[in-house]
Amino acid sequence: MRIGACQTREILGDVDAAVTVIQGFAERADAAGVELLLFPECFLQGYLVTGQHVHRHAFDVRSTEFAAVLARLAGIRQMLVLGMIERWRRRYYNTALVVTGGRVVGGYRKTFLTGGESVFTAGDTYPVFTYEGVRFGINICYDTQFPQAAAAVAAGEAQVLLVPAQNMMRREKAFWWQARHNEIGARRVQETGMWLVSADVTGERDESRIGLGPTCVIDPVGQVVAQVRTGTTGMATIEIDPP
Repeated sequence: MRIGACQTREILGDVDAAVTVIQGFAERADAAGVELLLFPECFLQGYLVTGQHVHRHAFDVRSTEFAAVLARLAGIRQMLVLGMIERWRRRYYNTALVVTGGRVVGGYRKTFLTGGESVFTAGDTYPVFTYEGVRFGINICYDTQFPQAAAAVAAGEAQVLLVPAQNMMRREKAFWWQARHNEIGARRVQETGMWLVSADVTGERDESRIGLGPTCVIDPVGQVVAQVRTGTTGMATIEIDPP
């Protein structure tokens, strides 16, 4: 199975624009033979963790409003792993939704939340999915700092850890963290023997915040084998064979 990790510009509160970006990457993925596309953390509605943004833009995945979004994704050939803000029974989750043919087949809710993510409720399960014979699970951004999150995915016999991330940070913090993200990812794969595929945002939000990625693929020994160049949109791809 060929996986494509998509490095995108940040889109905040504009679902139509986000869907258009997804459709554009899907067209490129068709030409490249990619079968699964990974998008950044909370990509669909944008990663702002204020109560106002989350409450306004969250979707119940069973709702008619979200059905309209799924209808626009129905023609996409690839399986999508899509970061979104989810509403469920008056709670809000930082979720990576797994979608194929415009149909939700599952999802993962971020289990390790940062201090600034108090608007979200933490998830408590680590589902593993199989597509084209390849088993994968998901950690979301900050989850990767905790070995037990990746270990829980590996315990489900996953070959690949998919990581929707969103590292739009204050400039000094972004440059300090830029190389450290891959160092953390390398530790997780060396501990578990999985591949790690991460998708992130790039560009500037304002004068003080910048997204440097990285969107990349790390092999099971901890080597970066594909990475989208900082400051550009694009796709890092890798072919993973079934066991």
